[in-house]
Amino acid sequence: MQPETRYADSGGVNIAYQVLGDGPRDLVFVMGWVSNIEVFWEEPTLARFLTRLASFSRLILFDKRGTGLSDRLTDMPSLEVRMDDVRAVMDAVASERAALFGVSEGGPMSALFSATYPSRVSALIMQGGFPRRIKTPDFPWGPTKEERQAWIEQMRREWGGTFGLAARAPSMVGDERFSQWWGRFLRMGASPAAVMALVAMNDEIDIRHILPTIRVPTLLLHSVRDATIPIGASRYMAERIPGARLVELPGEDHLPWLTDSEAILGEIEEFLTGVRHAVEPDRVLATVLFTDIVGATEKAAALGDRRWRDLLDGHNGVVRRELVRFRGREIKTAGDGFFAAFDGPARAVRCASAVSHGMQSLGLEVRAGLHTGECEIMGDDMGGIAVHIGARIAALAAPGEVLVSSTVKDLVAGSGLSFRDHGAALLKGVPGEWRLFSVG
Repeated sequence: MQPETRYADSGGVNIAYQVLGDGPRDLVFVMGWVSNIEVFWEEPTLARFLTRLASFSRLILFDKRGTGLSDRLTDMPSLEVRMDDVRAVMDAVASERAALFGVSEGGPMSALFSATYPSRVSALIMQGGFPRRIKTPDFPWGPTKEERQAWIEQMRREWGGTFGLAARAPSMVGDERFSQWWGRFLRMGASPAAVMALVAMNDEIDIRHILPTIRVPTLLLHSVRDATIPIGASRYMAERIPGARLVELPGEDHLPWLTDSEAILGEIEEFLTGVRHAVEPDRVLATVLFTDIVGATEKAAALGDRRWRDLLDGHNGVVRRELVRFRGREIKTAGDGFFAAFDGPARAVRCASAVSHGMQSLGLEVRAGLHTGECEIMGDDMGGIAVHIGARIAALAAPGEVLVSSTVKDLVAGSGLSFRDHGAALLKGVPGEWRLFSVG
């Protein structure tokens, strides 16, 4: 569940923040570049990442001034002013001492805060961070001023779309859903003028001289193939922060909630708590059932809205009664159909048959499709190729037919269920031919 957004006053500027979890230690998440703490929760991978952090902490999120839901400004503030915003948020939630988790550009500010206010920082974590953004003779891990200027001009032209996605999340290039979210995240994070000012401020960052003064426990995390911030930047900091521990990760994404997320979460949990809990499985073997009313549009037009609504309520009641009877779990409804999951294929087949039979008294026919496979758990939802296969099978079923994959048929051997061969079929978007069977 998305936490409530509140506001902290920082010298007359309103800083948006959220609090999630009730763990024994406070953890402040300092996002890099731009952010919007409400758009965070629209992306499942990021929502899972933040929820996991909150499983062992009281997680504090905020939008830095000029970005997201915080007050928009004409000029971006210095790191010193942004430290005041962190203190204001911590004061607002009665956090006397917290660990700071700075991502990318959030790293330098977190490091400076840790050196300046050590009594308020229990630990410092930086992921994909840097002490300086622009390349110099004694710091080669950054773009030249000319390269940076060319990048800024490109950003000026392309802001509003999916700018920067290929460098920050190469594993998600080609994922249309993520690309659409990324574009919205950037637009909701900062206006074109605000992001230009922010980049100009970031290019002035240089905290190299304060690294030896950091005295809090420090963990540095960096993906070795990060194309946004070279790993040399974190190696440089690890050599200069007393006692710092550097963990080099195998992935390529700059964003921490993607390819290296489980490793990052495990390292952070162990660093803060001393233990690393096993990750709960996010994939499970299940039998998925899809149903759909045959000729729903025509029936709705013939009956009128009110009578159709009454009939649809009757249909929903039948389906839900049989799901309870056969221990199925309703995942969601879509239009005139249901998507449900079962931990046993035989119960799923019997439930589908009972639903089909129960529709006769209503004068309705449904088509149903079932498949058993590994499904991804996505909160209350389920996804993965097995879900797509189940939906495609249902689309091929005739009125009143319960159609199953050969996997389901083979798994219910000895159950007393009978089937007839429906033949081989091609399922849209799924490789190969699939043998399908009708329930007798």
